[in-house]
Order: sequence, then structure tokens, then C-alpha cells
Amino acid sequence: MQLRDKYRIALLSAFALGIHGIESLFPAPIPWLRLGFANIITLATLVLYGMYPAIMVTLIRVILGSLFSGTFLGPAFLLSLGGGIASTLAMGLVLSAVPRLFSVVGLSIIGALFHNISQLIIAYFFFVQRIEAILLITPFIILLGTLTGTLNGFISEMLINNLKISDQTIQNVSQ
Repeated sequence: MQLRDKYRIALLSAFALGIHGIESLFPAPIPWLRLGFANIITLATLVLYGMYPAIMVTLIRVILGSLFSGTFLGPAFLLSLGGGIASTLAMGLVLSAVPRLFSVVGLSIIGALFHNISQLIIAYFFFVQRIEAILLITPFIILLGTLTGTLNGFISEMLINNLKISDQTIQNVSQ
């Protein structure tokens, strides 16, 4: 990995961590619900730079975010780590298998779905251990995840388009 790539991952991780921190300052609409705006950076990283940088950004954000918030190795950390890895891998695999089939919004919805499903599985095995409770909240969680995934997808798409335009402008000026 080149030094430039390491700097890029560090910068994108810092953005994701900053967004995560800002988001935690606002009250959650529902106590355990997060809108996941930091995932916008992960999705932009995935589309622009690939799977490995996106996984790195996710891991750095989850680990440092949990250390800063005091939740490292706690339930919130496990849920965030599992959801983040599952969603990034799912989006990355879909993007690499069928690169033109889904838009950025579609990838974001896929990521939200895998994030929520993995969190429900983790919650069942580690915390709740009552399938009835999990099945009861699953439709609500999937609906909210789809809505936030759609919103994050639209924001990611705008970010990606602006970054591509900025990159082209920088290349034109440097020539």
C-alpha cells in the first residue's frame, strides 16, 4: 500500500469519526437508533477507492469511536462492529460482482439491510436470546434501516459526484 493510500484512509477515517462524534451529540429519535451518517464516508470510500480502504475506514471508525465514547468491547461496540463489517462486505461484494446493477442509493440500502440483519443476529445470540422479541422488532428495524439507508445513499451519491468533479478540476489545473 502506498503512502498516499494510507493518508487517504486516515483522512477518510477522521471524517467518518468526526461525523460519528457529531451525530452522537444529537438525541437519537429512538434510544437505540442511529441514523448512521458516518456510513456515508464508508460508502463513498468503497465506490471511489475499493473494498480494502472501505473496510479500514469502518474498522478505524468503529474502534476509535467506541474508545472515545467509552463503549469499547461493550454491547454497542459489538453491534456496531458486526453491522459495519457486514454492511461494508455486502456492499463491496455486490459492487464487485455486478458493478453497474445498483446505484449508490441501491448499494446503501443493501448495506443498511445487512447492517440491520447482522445486528439482529448479534443481539439474539449475545444479548436477547428470545427469538420472539427479535422477530417482533425486525420489521420496524428493517423499515427504519431502509429509510436511513436511502437518505444516506442520496447524500453519498452527491458527495461522490462532487468529489469526482473536484478531482477532475484539480487534474485540469495541474496540467
